[in-house]
Order: sequence, then structure tokens, then C-alpha cells
Amino acid sequence: MKKILFLFFFASVFSACTSNETTTYYLIRHAEKDRTDKTNRNPNLNDKGLERAKKWANYFDSIDLDAIYSTNYNRTMQTAQPTADSKYLKIVNYDPRKMYDSIFQIYTKGKQVLIVGHSNTTPVFVNKILGEKKYEWMKDDDNSSLFIVTVSKNKKTSTIKKVE
Repeated sequence: MKKILFLFFFASVFSACTSNETTTYYLIRHAEKDRTDKTNRNPNLNDKGLERAKKWANYFDSIDLDAIYSTNYNRTMQTAQPTADSKYLKIVNYDPRKMYDSIFQIYTKGKQVLIVGHSNTTPVFVNKILGEKKYEWMKDDDNSSLFIVTVSKNKKTSTIKKVE
């Protein structure tokens, strides 16, 4: 009887660990940045951007995020921070030159992940996940697009939503 209970327990744990094969990535570009100093390569968000960052947190309120990744720039970190605070998650910095490498794939497998980037890195990241060049760089004034990429076993799908 103990062996049967042990086998049942082991099978249940194994099933729980392997059943969630679906990974969902939510990719956004940083919110509106301060453009008053054209020489500043690491600007903060402007007032509109700070408001949008709060709106992103509200959007993700009903989504159970497991991790939040951001490039290490003021504007991306400030965009991610309200969501991270509301989810009690630490923002993990990623290097946009090493997007979707094997380590990232292992850490995020089976999870729901928010990734905050830039107009040139966000669609490139989506394309790397999909394994095809589907999306072009975003327009410089596009701060409201949300790319949703789902990876389930060998199937990969993507959609874009506008979140105003």
C-alpha cells in the first residue's frame, strides 16, 4: 500500500511539474521618455510616460506574471517598476544583444513573463522567440503596443494589441 501511495504521489508531482509547457511572453516598449535633452542617452520617463507605466501595471493586474525583464535603462526600468511593485517581483535586467538565448529559455519555460525594451529591440525579441522575421521596428511614437507570444511545445503564436 505504501508503494502505491508513493507511486501515486510521485506521478502527481511529475505531472504537475511537466504539465505547464506553455510559456507566454508579454513584450512592450518603454513608455514616453523625456526628450528635452537630445544628448541624454539615458533619459527618464516624462509625465505622460509615468502615467502610462501605471496603466501598464493596471493592465497586468489580472495576469499572473512570474517574472519581469527590462533593459538597464532609466526609461525601461521606470516603465516596468509599477508592475513589478504591484506583483512583488524584482526586475531582472537583460542584455538586448543576448535576447532569447538558451539560458533565458530555461528560466522562463512554462511561465508568464513581461519584457520591457525599446522600439528596435522589442520586435527583434519577438522575432527571435518566433524564429522568423515577422515584425519590423516599432515607430518612435509607439508606446502602446503589446506583443503577446505564446510558446507551447513546438507551436509558437503571436498577436499585437494596442493598450491605450
